[in-house]
Amino acid sequence: MIPIEYFLVLAAILFAIGAYGVITKSNAIIVLMCIELMLNAANINFIAFGAFNGDIIGEAFVVMTISVAAAEVAVGIAILLNAYKNKKTTELDDAELRTLRW
Repeated sequence: MIPIEYFLVLAAILFAIGAYGVITKSNAIIVLMCIELMLNAANINFIAFGAFNGDIIGEAFVVMTISVAAAEVAVGIAILLNAYKNKKTTELDDAELRTLRW
């Protein structure tokens, strides 16, 4: 059996990489990918603690988290496609995508 600390360290590293990407990158697609990386780090924690406690609650939370993440990506990509159609760029700083106005 692999110790739970290994999974927690892996999840912390993945979360830190995702948080660094969200803070530093200006491309909206890369920011969405970094958010997904952070959600997957949380999923690793759910699975690790569920296996450590011997229950299935962790897996249930992972299924809900993955469904929410899929909906988040679908909405995010739709917004990005519309912004790209109007502004011809996916850079957050150049296109002023933060305003979300017509």
